[in-house]
Amino acid sequence: MNTGLFIIAHAPLASALRDCVLHVFPESASGIVALDVPPNEAPETTQATAAALLAQLHTPQTLVLTDVFGATPCNVAQKVVDGVQSKLVAGVNLPMLLRTINYGHEPLDALVARALAGGAQCIMQVAVTAPQNQIKKSNDHHLHDHHQ
Repeated sequence: MNTGLFIIAHAPLASALRDCVLHVFPESASGIVALDVPPNEAPETTQATAAALLAQLHTPQTLVLTDVFGATPCNVAQKVVDGVQSKLVAGVNLPMLLRTINYGHEPLDALVARALAGGAQCIMQVAVTAPQNQIKKSNDHHLHDHHQ
């Protein structure tokens, strides 16, 4: 992977997202860092930590992903991202991260487009069938419906 990923989000989301990605792509561990921003931490402290983590990635380019535009993690990320070797996307979700890992060999601008597409395309309403409309098999005698 040519591009490092840096997730900055409200605690414990960043670490949780990183753990989910590593569950699917454990070989990507060295290229993904996470910063959980605790409540009530001074933005200057978070910014210093973010700058140090960004430097630790040692990748030619870095995609920085935050959870909420305008919140502290995003505001901090805006101060450490240079817009050339590192780019910032807000609204991180797991499909976005998985798409990004799959296309990590692409140039940074293309990777930003992949992240945006992956995040947006995987948000959908899913139709469900109500349990009372499902057909039970005749050998499911041990199963019981629990209605309240």
